[in-house]
Amino acid sequence: MPIRFAIKSTLAHAIQVRTKLLRKKAFARGSEIGLIFCAALIGVAAGVVVSAMSWLSKALHSLIFGIPHNSWLSSSIIEEKLLLLCSPVLGGCLMGCLYLALRNRRSRPIVDPIEANALYGGRISLTDSIIVAVQNLVSNGFGASVGLEAGYTQLSSGLASKLGAKLNLRREDLRLLVGCGAAGAIAAAFNAPLTGAFYAFELIIGTYSSIALAPVVVAAILATLVARTLSGDAFLIEIGDIGLIAPWHFLPAILLGAFCAMSGIVIMKGVAFTEKFARESSIYPALRPALGGIVVGLLALVTPQVLSAGHGALHLNLEVQSSIGILAIILVLKAVASAVSIGSGFRGGLFFASLFMGALIGKIFAFPVDFLLDDALAPTVLAVVGMSALAVALIGGPLTMTFLALEITGDFPITALVLAAAITSSVVVRTTFGYSFATWRFHLRGESIRSAHDIGWIRNLTVDKLMRSDVKKANVNLSLEEFRHQFPLGSTQRAILVDDDDRYLGIIFVPEVYAEESDNTQDGGIGRFIRLRNDTLQPQMNARQAAAIFDKTRSEALAVVNNLIERRVVGQLSEAHTLRRYSEELDRRRREAVGETL
Repeated sequence: MPIRFAIKSTLAHAIQVRTKLLRKKAFARGSEIGLIFCAALIGVAAGVVVSAMSWLSKALHSLIFGIPHNSWLSSSIIEEKLLLLCSPVLGGCLMGCLYLALRNRRSRPIVDPIEANALYGGRISLTDSIIVAVQNLVSNGFGASVGLEAGYTQLSSGLASKLGAKLNLRREDLRLLVGCGAAGAIAAAFNAPLTGAFYAFELIIGTYSSIALAPVVVAAILATLVARTLSGDAFLIEIGDIGLIAPWHFLPAILLGAFCAMSGIVIMKGVAFTEKFARESSIYPALRPALGGIVVGLLALVTPQVLSAGHGALHLNLEVQSSIGILAIILVLKAVASAVSIGSGFRGGLFFASLFMGALIGKIFAFPVDFLLDDALAPTVLAVVGMSALAVALIGGPLTMTFLALEITGDFPITALVLAAAITSSVVVRTTFGYSFATWRFHLRGESIRSAHDIGWIRNLTVDKLMRSDVKKANVNLSLEEFRHQFPLGSTQRAILVDDDDRYLGIIFVPEVYAEESDNTQDGGIGRFIRLRNDTLQPQMNARQAAAIFDKTRSEALAVVNNLIERRVVGQLSEAHTLRRYSEELDRRRREAVGETL
């Protein structure tokens, strides 16, 4: 009796726990309030992630380069030149060791938040996210010219995806939570909740909807508050005097936006060239980061401003007036260091580096503007405009960068200039190049992603999920009478013709066979009725590809073969069913985008 009672008590407790868990999942899935609550948890986690990674990065800088913990590496004076040269090389060696350790364990490429939301419905491996964060910390901590924003967003989005997967959220809700993680990370990193929110809308979620507004903004605000509580003012970007903005100042701002767009394209091409050179060379992959570290170390001997993301260097150049030659040298060295760091295998992003280089371009641009105009813009203003314009070219998100300028300056007139330059930069890059830095790297890998807009659903809507497997097949050796006996008029519209090895030969339309004169006894078999000999579908094709083939062949239905070599018939698919399912999914995505599904 005691044993039976214990078993019953244990089962009752398990059922109770299971019921509570199901209620929590139902609360998160079926309630907008539940989704906002999840976003709040993600915002808090993102603030902790950003603060912890930033503290660890500064601790590494202090330990390795011997600078105070509260100092920025790129603006510090480092007397020991051997440290400047050897530290990036040591970081490259550690990255090579990580590559060797992960080579046989991680066979698939690591998915970042943009790719996850575009192709995989928001599913990100938390293990992969931790790996990216560790690699990013090693790269940044040892002085490679990369920022921590990639690690911030990856780990925060990975935690969000894990939470959504545990709650078994729907595809659109999971994508939204990933956006909340990225929003919190960027908001905390720049003390700018609006910037983080629009970063999520423009770059991670791929669209704006009223249903997504509350969760994303809640995550961004809470992440900012948590980061400010834990790290103080460590993430503030201070801008000096702005001055007055006149209407004619929009022209130089627009020209600066176009110039930043072309500069961004050059930088992206430089990164791609470095990666291609390293990939096509005979250099062992584990050795590439160390060789890249040598280049970064040599550049750091010229100026430490090329090291790390460039927070200190940005503040230094905003406060100090330098000659155009010095600014140009720093810009070129930073661009080369960033391209070499990422191209050689260091892990990180170009978000803050793009802000730093954009500020340099803006201050360089101020010299000819000051010479040509009597009432020219202040160099600080053009630096802010250049920051946003180059960031739009490399990262994307014109509204994101516009709100960043607004939140770091608190000045609405300069925000209008930034918006004009950001739109110009975005249009120039989109029309002449077509990609931001993130989507350009996807393009180099063979992906067709241009944004985080969800195209994964169309890849999942494949022919093998749409086709009918109960197909009507006929052997090519049948006579007309045998065929007519096997397929009476009205039994089916078409029959798939196969040979003795069950390989596809074509389609026969049954009414055409019965249209032959019934007393026609000529021995021609059914071969003369064969249509669509080389037009087939394959199971892995998606609905869009299938619709294109239907349009090309002008056929109402096609056979599905296993592959183009064996050509064994596995099913049949009609154009009407394909278009209907495709239209249903399109309508569902439209309703999700405007929040009609909840």
